[in-house]
Amino acid sequence: MSPEIIIPVSAFCAIACVAWVILNLVTGKKSRASQRLDELRDPGSRKRRENDNASVKNVLEKAAPALSNVLKPKTEAEQSKLKIRLANAGFSGPNAPRNFLALKFVGFIMGIIFGAGYGFANMGSGGNSWTSFIIGGGAGFYIPEAMLTLMKMSRQQKIFLQLPDALDLLVVCVEAGLGLDAAMRRVSEELANGAPEVCQELATANMQLQMGKHRRDVLHDLGIRTGVDDMRALAAILIQADRFGSSIAQALRVQSDSMRTKRRQMAEEKAQGAAVKMIFPLVLFIFPGIFVILVGPAGIQLMDNIVNK
Repeated sequence: MSPEIIIPVSAFCAIACVAWVILNLVTGKKSRASQRLDELRDPGSRKRRENDNASVKNVLEKAAPALSNVLKPKTEAEQSKLKIRLANAGFSGPNAPRNFLALKFVGFIMGIIFGAGYGFANMGSGGNSWTSFIIGGGAGFYIPEAMLTLMKMSRQQKIFLQLPDALDLLVVCVEAGLGLDAAMRRVSEELANGAPEVCQELATANMQLQMGKHRRDVLHDLGIRTGVDDMRALAAILIQADRFGSSIAQALRVQSDSMRTKRRQMAEEKAQGAAVKMIFPLVLFIFPGIFVILVGPAGIQLMDNIVNK
């Protein structure tokens, strides 16, 4: 067989195998009711299922380090930068960098397979097929990066919007006589449904404090982990208040007023820019309709007069 036939057939078989595996993973899981019925019929099925899940998890955990070593950052600065990016997106676990790099490598391989299959199946073995091969590999490699960036921006925006309510409640708790640790715990409990991202960060910081980590380091990590400027400013103010022994309630009150003023200024800035932003839709969509309505009848009468003469 010629290479023009072998390469597309091989790419099709690889894509079909990958699709079959993904389909089994997605649709092969039974419902909870079916699992309970199977457990009643066979009491040992649950233990076997747990062993199977543990074996699959062990395989993934063993494969992830080997896959991530190819893309592992060489310097400590690059590793720290990757950890901060993942923490800003909400992935602060110890294995998050390893899993992310393994996902990038798998995406690269999958992109090469799909790109090669599409290129060789539709364009043969010419230059365009190799272009599709390269584009598929690049897309598979950079799609995880794009998704991480979008998740990071979305999470930071949510924290930015949720922080004023959390800070106001934190001020109330501190002024009511609670300490900073107890106030953070109370805020994370009360706003768990309305501000889950901020409460998650506060709960993480509170857990680190309970484990004996110094408060200054915990607050510094809180600002770095979120990546939000307002949270960093809040952490800096609390660090200064803790260092010099000033009132934490007063520091929180000042930060709350400053944050409220900043948001009011941002709202006023957007309101001032609304008139400029409305020019383009007015000119492109609304003005042509008004022009037709106002000038159309006069134009029709003018054309009738010209035709009659």
